[in-house]
Amino acid sequence: MLKYLQSAPVRSLLLTAALALTLAGSMFAQDLAPWKPARGGPRPADLAETASSDALPSAPTPSTHVEMPAMPAAMAPVAMVIVEPKPLARHRFWDRENSVLFATVGGFATADFFTTRANLASGGKELNPVTRVFAGSTPALAANFALETGSVMAISYFFHKTGHHQLERITSFVNIGASAGAVGYSLAHR
Repeated sequence: MLKYLQSAPVRSLLLTAALALTLAGSMFAQDLAPWKPARGGPRPADLAETASSDALPSAPTPSTHVEMPAMPAAMAPVAMVIVEPKPLARHRFWDRENSVLFATVGGFATADFFTTRANLASGGKELNPVTRVFAGSTPALAANFALETGSVMAISYFFHKTGHHQLERITSFVNIGASAGAVGYSLAHR
């Protein structure tokens, strides 16, 4: 059930229904005067079905006058319009922006490798607990940073294939920021 509610069409339908119910009062408060009929056609107010006053109960006598609240706007009929979202402009995965981002990810991973290796050689300690496992040898440390770069590309590709193009780019930006911070920290603590 949870998987079904997380799909995009269901979420957009639920959001549209919630918005329509929330804004139902303001929909009927709109003035229809600016609407111009097309060549003598009916106005929307003419198309709306209204209840006749014959079916309503008679008003109480003046001695037992009870003030009844008006019908809440949320109970009034609402016309729902479901608008399908336009598909985002598709782009190739290896477009110019991703190529630059992945080259930057690889560059910062390389810089992180060299600064980390230099600090470890001079008696420093690796602070990242995941990378600390690979800090014992240079090839293992190089493999760690190569896998990090490959993982960023794989996650970006997953987001690209599922249509989350902003997350596709953000993944690289987050990794670039983390690697830049690590390189800056390593350079500051030589």
